[in-house]
Amino acid sequence: MTSSDLWDEDTAARYDDVSAEMFAPDVLDPAVDFLARLAGDGPALEFAIGTGRVAVPLTARGVRVSGIELSQPMVDRLRRKVSADEVPVAVGDMASTTVPGAFSLVYVVWNSIGNLRTQDEQVRCFQNAARHLAPGGRFVIELWVPGIRRFPPGQAGVPFAVTDQHVGFDTFDMVTQQGTSHHYRRLGDGSARYGFSNFRYIWPAECDLMARLAGLEFEQRVADWHGAAFTSDSESHVSVWRKPMEATDS
Repeated sequence: MTSSDLWDEDTAARYDDVSAEMFAPDVLDPAVDFLARLAGDGPALEFAIGTGRVAVPLTARGVRVSGIELSQPMVDRLRRKVSADEVPVAVGDMASTTVPGAFSLVYVVWNSIGNLRTQDEQVRCFQNAARHLAPGGRFVIELWVPGIRRFPPGQAGVPFAVTDQHVGFDTFDMVTQQGTSHHYRRLGDGSARYGFSNFRYIWPAECDLMARLAGLEFEQRVADWHGAAFTSDSESHVSVWRKPMEATDS
């Protein structure tokens, strides 16, 4: 059993529309550029591949991409874009599901590693990435930095989106590092739809320790896909760890 929320048919059907801003070229192209450079001539594996927001354009760049995805309805949406021959996907959780082959790149984007809601599963996710990497291959995650510094005493949540179409905020349990993202979206008829997703937040230093436990070496951390410097004020990070050339899988 996985602790992740399971995205159903209704959620999968709406995913591309409600996430439209993440498909915008100024958001997506730098991520694809970054990942394509790291993949080089080798194959890539995406954890939580979803509907193929990143995998489809990365495939168009000539990178051979495979995926792991927990939600069959999300995979069904992906199949409307590319075939199983073009982008093979195993249905399962990213902490334990395996696929054949050794990869030059394993990646998980847009905070998706937080869908694993226990520290043990997150550690196993790093180990699963290392298991799939060829020596010298890299594991990349894109992850936000929890906005806990913005909490005044007594505040229960932190907003991350406030527009006339979408209001979103996160609530946190500081003891367990559990959180919930709450979304209120305005529909065309003027009504509102509420949705939520649960996560466990991870600090950058905690990620580094998980990587070390998996036998990976830290390579770089930047604030975004453009390569901006990561500082104490950064609200997100793209982090890269490398599997040593001399590494062997047990």
